Amino acid sequence: MDVPIVASETPAYAHAGDAGADLVAGESLTLAPGERALVGTGVRIALPEGFAAFVVPRSGLAAKHGITIVNAPGTVDAGYRGEIKVALLNTDQREPYRIDEGDRIAQLIVMPVTRARFTPVDDLPDSARGAGGFGSTGYQTRGVA
Repeated sequence: MDVPIVASETPAYAHAGDAGADLVAGESLTLAPGERALVGTGVRIALPEGFAAFVVPRSGLAAKHGITIVNAPGTVDAGYRGEIKVALLNTDQREPYRIDEGDRIAQLIVMPVTRARFTPVDDLPDSARGAGGFGSTGYQTRGVA
C-alpha cells in the first residue's frame, strides 16, 4: 500500500516482516526522571480512508531505559495531515535519558480499521466472561484449578 509522506527521514522497517516502521526524533532533548515531552518526528502522512496508523513504544527503549509512550498506542487518523509527534515518558526514577535528533523513538504500525455502527439496545447478550473486568481471570497459571 502506498502512503504519501512528507518527511526529512522516512520511517523504515528494520527487518522483513516487521509490523512497525521506526520513527526517529526530529529534535534533541533530555528527559529527566519522570519527565514527559512531546517529540516531533518531522513526518506527515496521508492515509487512505479505512486505515489508521498507531504509534507504539520501542521494546528496547522500554526494557533498557524505561522510555515509553504516555498515550500508547497513539492513533493517527486517516484525515490527519499534521506532524506525527510522540508523547515520550521517562519512567526511570533515577536516570535522565538523552535523545538525539535521528534516534529511533517509536514505531508506526499502519492497519486497516473497521468503522463500527453502534446500535442502541436495552440489554446485551450473555457471554462467558460477562461483566468480569480488571483481574477477573486471575494472574497465576500454575496451581489454578
